[in-house]
Amino acid sequence: MNETVFTNARLITPDAVVEGSLLVRDGNIASLDEGASAAAERIDLEGDYLLPGLVELHTDNLEKHFIPRPKVVWPQGVPAFFAHDAQIVASGITTVFDALSVGEYHDKGRIAMLGKAVNALNACRDSGQLRAEHLLHLRCEVADPRMQELFFPLSDTPALRLVSLMDHTPGQRQWRDTSSYRTYYSNLTTWTDEEFEKIVARLQETRDDCAEDNAASVMAFCRERGLPMASHDDTLVEHVEEALDNGIAISEFPTTIEAARHAAENGMLVLMGAPNVVRGGSHSGNVSALEVAQAGYLGSLSSDYVPISLLEAAFALSEAGYMPLHAAVGLVTANPAEAVGLDDRGSLETGRRADLVRVRMVEGQPVVRNVWRDGVEVF
Repeated sequence: MNETVFTNARLITPDAVVEGSLLVRDGNIASLDEGASAAAERIDLEGDYLLPGLVELHTDNLEKHFIPRPKVVWPQGVPAFFAHDAQIVASGITTVFDALSVGEYHDKGRIAMLGKAVNALNACRDSGQLRAEHLLHLRCEVADPRMQELFFPLSDTPALRLVSLMDHTPGQRQWRDTSSYRTYYSNLTTWTDEEFEKIVARLQETRDDCAEDNAASVMAFCRERGLPMASHDDTLVEHVEEALDNGIAISEFPTTIEAARHAAENGMLVLMGAPNVVRGGSHSGNVSALEVAQAGYLGSLSSDYVPISLLEAAFALSEAGYMPLHAAVGLVTANPAEAVGLDDRGSLETGRRADLVRVRMVEGQPVVRNVWRDGVEVF
């Protein structure tokens, strides 16, 4: 048997924070005990927190390594992927769903990197050298006419475990206010008023021609395969109702409190951005994640574009009094794991996988000191 004892730890369990010890045997949690361990060989955590490895359902972080500058696609996929992996695990994330966009409106390089990134994911998984467990989340842009021809060739990827349906057409969902859309894309292009009106009209016409068929094809595929689905940027109650009618269980980044409320009250997991929590508000002017938490609708968090924000946000929610620390940690561990059927991880309980993170508070901020996956130290 391969055993490791952690002692003098503040264990963040599903129900409380307990000062005690934890025994790992053959990659799984074998026992949790209050107080110090008397084992001859033990790892003294010196009063640091020990919590489950974080579970990330939606991160765009891989894009930063494959597209380090606008439209610049990095030529070597495998080194870029391993660099992403290192950043992920250093943030305390042991299970990550790498979110790749299937379709786009303005050429940011996402289509050019899509196949390269999936190939790198497969190669790195096969190598056995990844520190975190990487799974695939395909973000289907239903208003892109190319969506089906991009999605289905990738649909048999063994790592595919989550699919979301997005509609970023100006005038829809996140971009109901088209002026916000114009501002957001101002770093890529500029339009005169007349040019902007034409581009909006063209994108809306394109959406009307393909979005319904694209969405139906993807949802039929997911239902047949039993793949979890997420809606994206639900704004109206009608958006949530549509998701519920289609068997979608995760509401990613709802943009209004009304949508978040309706999703939560009808059993959907409401997932908000951890950067939204850390920054104290949405970068695009949508509902604050803190408001959603205060109302009791927050079910999970995603680091989205800043991996370390996942850990920061959990501790920030507790420090600000929105919820106890064990509940806040559940937002980034047990809740997302359960939502996608990963019931072997996500909490410090006997029999669960020993994906563990040691966290020390430094000047009031959580800092990752060590990470273990399946009981093996990976950081």
